[in-house]
Amino acid sequence: MDVLSDVLADCRADRAVTARFRLRGPFALESLGVEGALIRMSTGGGYWIRMADEAPRWIGPRDLVLLPLGSAHSVSSDPALPPQPIASLIARHAVGEHGDAPLVFDTGEGDAHIELFSAHVWLSAYGRDTVMRLLPPIIHVADAASPTVGPLAAMMQTLVDETLVQQPGWKLSAARMADLLLVQVLRAHLAQSGMQHAGWLRGLTDPAIARALMAIHRAPERPWTLDTLAREAGMSRTRFAARFRERVEVSPIQYLATHRLTLAADRLAQGGQRVSEVARRLGFTSDKVFARAFTRWAGVAPGAYGNGQRKGPAGATGTATSATEFLVTKVSATDISAASAPAAKMSP
Repeated sequence: MDVLSDVLADCRADRAVTARFRLRGPFALESLGVEGALIRMSTGGGYWIRMADEAPRWIGPRDLVLLPLGSAHSVSSDPALPPQPIASLIARHAVGEHGDAPLVFDTGEGDAHIELFSAHVWLSAYGRDTVMRLLPPIIHVADAASPTVGPLAAMMQTLVDETLVQQPGWKLSAARMADLLLVQVLRAHLAQSGMQHAGWLRGLTDPAIARALMAIHRAPERPWTLDTLAREAGMSRTRFAARFRERVEVSPIQYLATHRLTLAADRLAQGGQRVSEVARRLGFTSDKVFARAFTRWAGVAPGAYGNGQRKGPAGATGTATSATEFLVTKVSATDISAASAPAAKMSP
């Protein structure tokens, strides 16, 4: 049972752009944050990274750092140094629109302190809103902590080097390599952190709950109920409901409803499907039920979201304060029960 593959199957990279910074002498660079995920790795030496309101964290050479939501941060040789905006450096070296081409540049004077490899990954709506929002703002996979990190660092360097050559097909290759790197980093992170997570990550470590999660992800359109999900888990209804909430921090039906909405956001963002078709294929009993639930969750109607008007959680770039708040405050009990009720209209 490979539930992580099922969960991450829709968490694909739409595109990825890379950069290689040769940082000479003392350095301090500040990012105000980006839309998407950031992966960083250095060679030749380590560096300090500081997130907002957190103490500086030392990152060793060839360690992997993932910022799931591209949160604001700084990187430096000394956390006491005043940082300069990294955006101004990118603006001076970028060719065309940001994201069109890889970047290579030097900063500072003297011998190179480190080489910093970076990948900026734009993810599908599903990836942003179901997977990345339930991760910590920074994931640090240390080379010294796991024998698998060395190959990941090599993969990261290969990703950057491959894109810098810009051979035909490099954009597609970068996106696919970024997909693989994200999966590998999450695997290494889960192996290191064990049961410290909440949300679906912690649920994956419980075989019974994992079976229910796998059922939801494989067939989100089915008219799932607490009873049918409990049978998938091989547990009594009461015991399943309690354990699911303990592991995932929301009820099974709340998880199902929000999973459907994030899938809907992803399909609407891709275009090519009518709102009614999206609603029907994801198991909503009517267009009105779907529109009400989606508008409460995303802050805009489905049609407006599909046209690029995204201002709610599915289009936001900030971090939800917690998985529980994100799910519970955006999906009402009425919408949950209506979205999950069996009906003839639910069959594709």
